Amino acid sequence: MTVRHPEKINKPINPIKKKPNWIRSKLINSKEFFLTKSIVNQHKLKTVCQEANCPNITECWSKRHATFLIMGEICTRACAFCDVATGKPKPLNPLEPLSIAFAVKKLNLKHTVITSVDRDDLVDGGANHFHDVIIETRKQNPETTIEVLTPDFLRKGDSYKIVVDAKPDVFNHNIETVPGLYRQVRPGSRYFSSLELLKNTKKINKNIFTKSGLMVGLGENKDEIVQVMDDLRSAEVDFLTIGQYLQPSTKHHPLERYYKPEEFDELKTIAMSKGFLLVSSSPLTRSSYHADEDFAALQKNRIAQTNAQSIS
Repeated sequence: MTVRHPEKINKPINPIKKKPNWIRSKLINSKEFFLTKSIVNQHKLKTVCQEANCPNITECWSKRHATFLIMGEICTRACAFCDVATGKPKPLNPLEPLSIAFAVKKLNLKHTVITSVDRDDLVDGGANHFHDVIIETRKQNPETTIEVLTPDFLRKGDSYKIVVDAKPDVFNHNIETVPGLYRQVRPGSRYFSSLELLKNTKKINKNIFTKSGLMVGLGENKDEIVQVMDDLRSAEVDFLTIGQYLQPSTKHHPLERYYKPEEFDELKTIAMSKGFLLVSSSPLTRSSYHADEDFAALQKNRIAQTNAQSIS
């Protein structure tokens, strides 16, 4: 049985605030959008674009950019901000790695993003499946760079190392919010465990770009946001994304407020001063939004940083 956030059933209804005029997704209707949709459907794949109701889906799919959601569309956790269904997941599909690889080839992707639901029911949290998807995708698409957005693998020991061993080009794990809001927003996760995951990934392989994302508008303050930036830099995270939380329904965590575009600009300036290689900060920024362009910028910035260090 699949339910949506059962623990919220008896909670009060949280009215959804009207969106300001700067929160507007681009409605692009093109043959490329329907081509992307058809390839996704043909291979019976799931995407986080659909399952999480991403506001950027029409723009991204019109560029053939889809973020693949592996290990099913049912999550074992019920984060208060997320619109992905919660319940008992189905068994893993052993053919999924090949299906992902073929879809990437048909879409002719230069950079692909692969994420998943939380699978606390699996002994390894799904790490071996992630590994297989990365390996098969690279086998079928040797010129394509691969970015993974992983769960935290909480209480799964060193299983995350299996994912790192597959050498994705970018290892992303979202911190999501400030530590003071974890119990309300992300009760199944632990702030410092997420930091350790990112820190240890960089320790194992310095060549892998590490990345994390933060939502704003959940009730945090500026000092807390800056502290998260410092924590992520202490973990040597390369790339930070900051986007506006959009409340999916009246049963989800209430939206405290909408940040203005100039506030996102200010947060970007602060984050860049901390030493991140790249920061994407805007109302509609999401983990995989413009991921291909961002990866190119990461490579360019790393080269510039290395050159600057060699000169000094």
